[in-house]
Amino acid sequence: MSSTQMLKGILEGCLLAVISKGETYGYEMIEKLEAHGFHMVSEGSIYPLLLRMQKEQLITSIMKASPNGPKRKYYTLTSKGQQELKDFQERWNLLSHSVNQLMNNKK
Repeated sequence: MSSTQMLKGILEGCLLAVISKGETYGYEMIEKLEAHGFHMVSEGSIYPLLLRMQKEQLITSIMKASPNGPKRKYYTLTSKGQQELKDFQERWNLLSHSVNQLMNNKK
């Protein structure tokens, strides 16, 4: 299984975490993910997720002028999105703990 395949299941939670740090636009999210080692994430993988997350009312967006060209769509978390991020963090902590225990078990 490639890291790209593994990432598909956790990308939404990672995007919620990035957006929770403050209003941000799509390309900026990719840069922030890359800064944390997620070099395999592309625009083509996040925009469909952002659209779905918006339909599920986890995030909202607003168009704002950009200093470098056309307007940009900036995203923020809704209260539902904040709760989903909290739930994701709890699920991730349980899952990562279990995987780490299994991988580090010498038996």
